[in-house]
Parts: sequence; structure tokens; C-alpha cells
Amino acid sequence: MEASVVHFRQGRHHQHPKQMVLKVADSVEEAKKAVGKTAVWTSPAGKVIKGTISALHGRNGNVRVIFAEKGLPGQALGKKVKVE
Repeated sequence: MEASVVHFRQGRHHQHPKQMVLKVADSVEEAKKAVGKTAVWTSPAGKVIKGTISALHGRNGNVRVIFAEKGLPGQALGKKVKVE
């Protein structure tokens, strides 16, 4: 399954660099199936960054991903991520 990186998770005053919002599906029911799986992003240089899908984000098929290391760089916005 593939997903696309939508945005960093952020609030009014803070941006959480280790948390991202992914567009996984078009419906909430399909997005619920992805919770608990691993999201893997590979950089152009070949570095692999893994994160865990933690919960739904909104009602349009988006999910939240928490990355263990340092999170994704800004160049990952709009790119594809593998969901395993």
C-alpha cells in the first residue's frame, strides 16, 4: 500500500517534526485498516526512515505517523511512502 505525505503535524504555535500526516485512503473505514502498520520513506540518497501509524487524523482518510528517529525532512512533502 502507498500513501502520500501531506504535512507536518502542527498546532498554532509548534510544529512537531517527528509527526507527519499521510493521505492513505479516501474513506475512514479504509484508513482504519492502516493504523498500527509501519510507514517507510526512502530518501534520494538511499537512507530509510521508518515510523508507526498511530491514529486517524480527521475524517477524510488521513492518518498520523510518529517517526522514531528525527522525522522526515521537508523534501518529503508530497512524496510517496510505503505502508507495510
